[in-house]
Amino acid sequence: MDEAKDDLAFKGVAERLTLGIIRILENMPGVADVRFAEREPADKRSLLSWEQRNTCILPEDLRDFYLTTDGFTLNWSVKLDNESVPLGSMTVNSVSRLSPLVQPVSLFSLPNAPSLSDLDWDDNTGGAVSPPHFDSRSRVFELDSCGGNGKVCLVYNNCSPGVVAQSSEVWFLDRSLCWHFLSSSFTSFYRLMITHLGLPEWEYNYTPYGPSPEARQWASLYQPLIFEDPEDPPADPPLNHLDPSRAFRTKAKTPPKKKSSAQSGAAGGARAGRGAAAGGGVKR
Repeated sequence: MDEAKDDLAFKGVAERLTLGIIRILENMPGVADVRFAEREPADKRSLLSWEQRNTCILPEDLRDFYLTTDGFTLNWSVKLDNESVPLGSMTVNSVSRLSPLVQPVSLFSLPNAPSLSDLDWDDNTGGAVSPPHFDSRSRVFELDSCGGNGKVCLVYNNCSPGVVAQSSEVWFLDRSLCWHFLSSSFTSFYRLMITHLGLPEWEYNYTPYGPSPEARQWASLYQPLIFEDPEDPPADPPLNHLDPSRAFRTKAKTPPKKKSSAQSGAAGGARAGRGAAAGGGVKR
C-alpha cells in the first residue's frame, strides 16, 4: 500500500516537473522508450556550499528547481527497422556537476600555453545584451553538454574579483566557441527545452545558421510544441505538406491569339485581290 502511494506521489512530481511532456511523447507515432530519471532533492547545504565556492548567488528559480530535484534527465527514442534509436534528450546538470566552464590555471601548466581567454576581445556590437567573456569578467557554469554539440551555460556577466555575482542569464556556446543568447532566466530556458522536446541541436534554432540538415529532418517529423493562435494560422504551410495541385501542375498551353476586325478585313481584301488577279489570268 505504501509503495502504491509512493508511486503515485512520484508520478505527480514527474508530471509537474515535465509539464506533461511524458504523456505527449508516449502518444506520438514512432516514439518509444521514454525515460525520466527520478532524483532526490538537493539539500540546502550543498547549494550554500556551491555559492560560497563560486562567489555567486543562484537565481531563485534555479534554487527552487534544485530543492525539488537535483538535476533533470529525460530521454526518448524512436523505432527504426524494429530497433530503438535514441533521439531526444533533456538534461539539467546536478549541483555537483554545475562546474565552471573555464577552469582556473594550474600551477603546473606552461606559462605561455594558450587558453580560452586568448579568444576574448571587446566587440561592442551595440546589441541589447553583451556576450559572455572567457576571462574574469564573466563566470560561466555548464548546465547541459548538449551531447557534444555545444554547451548551455549559466552566465554571470560584469563580474569583479572578490565580489559576489547575483544577476545571471542562460547562453548557448556552439562548437565554434561563439555565444548565443537563449533566455534571461532559468525558467524560460526550461520551457524552451521542454517545448522543443529535447530534439537534437534544438539550441541552434537561436543561432544565425540553424541546426544541421539531419536535425531539421527530425524536427520536421516531430515538430516542437510551439502553440499558435487558431484564429491566426501561419501564412506558409509546413514543410512536409504536399499540395498536389501545386506540385504536379502541368504547363498550360497558350491559346492562339484572336485577330482583330481590322486585321481580318485587310486579310479578306488581300485574298479577294489575289482571286481577281488569278481569274484575269485564266481569261487571257
